Formats: sequence, structure tokens, C-alpha cells
Amino acid sequence: GERVHAVVVLVPGASVTPEELRDYVGERIARYKAPRTVEFIDQMPLSPVGKILKRTLRDAYTS
Repeated sequence: GERVHAVVVLVPGASVTPEELRDYVGERIARYKAPRTVEFIDQMPLSPVGKILKRTLRDAYTS
């Protein structure tokens, strides 16, 4: 029961819509691997050593 969901942090000054991002990815990889949903956030949750806390991200979207 999982599906691909993208959580994206844009570089300052950049802009893209979720549809543009899905189209871009869909042209480069198989469509079924492309994210169905996209969410933009200001910054990723990081551990003290600078690694992305994937479990924190996953928990935020599975409840």
C-alpha cells in the first residue's frame, strides 16, 4: 500500500509546479516510478550530523 510521494526543497529563487516536476521526472524514468504527489517544504529535517531524517518524513505522511 505504498506510493511515491516527493518532498522537495527548492533552491532560493527557483519556482516549479508539482505538475511540471511530475512531467519532468516522467520523461526521464518510468511513469509508474514518478511521484504521484509532490509537496514543497522550506527545509528537510536533519540529524545533528546533517543527514536527512527519512523516518521523520515518512511518519509525517503515513498517519
